[in-house]
Amino acid sequence: MTKIYTHLNEILTLKDACTKDGRRLKASDCSIVKDGAVAFDDEKILWVGETSSLPSEYKNIKSINLKGHVLTPELVDSHTHVVFAGDRAQEYADRLSGTSYEEIAKRGGGILYTVGQTQSTSSEELFNIACKRIERIYSLGIGTIEVKSGYGLDFDKEFQISLVIDRLKQKYSPKIRIFNTYLAAHDVPKSFSSSSDYLKQVVLPLLKKLAPLEIIDAVDIFHEKNYFSAEDVEQLFTEAQTLGIARKIHADELNNNGGAEIAAKFSALSADHLLKISDSGILTLAHSSTVATLLPGTAFFLGKPLAPARNLLDQGAKVAIGSDFNPGSCHCDNVLMVASISAAQLKLNQAELWCAITLNAAHALGLISQGAIMPGMQPRFTLFKAESVSHITYNWGKNLATELL
Repeated sequence: MTKIYTHLNEILTLKDACTKDGRRLKASDCSIVKDGAVAFDDEKILWVGETSSLPSEYKNIKSINLKGHVLTPELVDSHTHVVFAGDRAQEYADRLSGTSYEEIAKRGGGILYTVGQTQSTSSEELFNIACKRIERIYSLGIGTIEVKSGYGLDFDKEFQISLVIDRLKQKYSPKIRIFNTYLAAHDVPKSFSSSSDYLKQVVLPLLKKLAPLEIIDAVDIFHEKNYFSAEDVEQLFTEAQTLGIARKIHADELNNNGGAEIAAKFSALSADHLLKISDSGILTLAHSSTVATLLPGTAFFLGKPLAPARNLLDQGAKVAIGSDFNPGSCHCDNVLMVASISAAQLKLNQAELWCAITLNAAHALGLISQGAIMPGMQPRFTLFKAESVSHITYNWGKNLATELL
């Protein structure tokens, strides 16, 4: 069934940005259409342009007048940790008072605290908690959401969490698109002698159990000193390649560990964080298909310098922004607000900002048929009650998103 939207104040098509593969963008690459119209069916966009130019074949179809609204490609959050129990509000207060992460971890805080809370919570309750979070995120106009496992850290609980994420996917499809990322390699439980031991006993065997179920969209791993080594990453990624599963990586966050280079070597969908990425890592990503996913909310939350976005962009890398919504290092689920607030510090122009949370964020999940409003692309939109595209990013934290008609 064909639907027609007309008289939109603006349509952010990102046509020119898409033509450039989301790289080396100018502000004009937003390709904004004023007093716009779009025709689409359930599968694809059929036409987009000014309302006055609507082809005659669509004029006899009842249209929806959306004057006073702006249409953008669907917002995408390509990095979240939605499935967890408990919170770490006191840790945040303690850090503001000068307590180090190491001190917090020594007294039972940090990621392993969340693991304990999550392990003691049933799958049904985790699902219900996650549903509330997903619905709030969607209310902000974010219609595609990557969700990682990683707070189970044993075979049975990580398996349960992957099933919970798949259940979320089935519940909300197609209205909300959920991307299921397997992150059992998030941390090394104290009961294991080494990261290699944990990888061999839990991460790889569970991956082999999950693969035939065809519910995992990608694997991920926290590549960092005192977490998972380059050898661990290569072993996991090689197995994932064999199983036909996409790769993602937490890379170069706390130290420059060459994570960007490993990501490119294995054609990973994305390398995420990148606070400490080297110049060679930047060049490597710029000449690869791997998306550089920045998580500025985490840097803000932890009081750290931001990733070198401008260097990545100027070298030609594809840059996305994710929220990194999680209980410990970024308890913020609004990727549009994160991108809007960080844009000035990251020195992003308007096209770079919007591509980071639409086109390039979709590519960070391997979704190459969404992220721009062009004929042939999937009709995944976000609708805002706003005067213009500029008003959306100008109003920090104000939710202007509204339900699609």
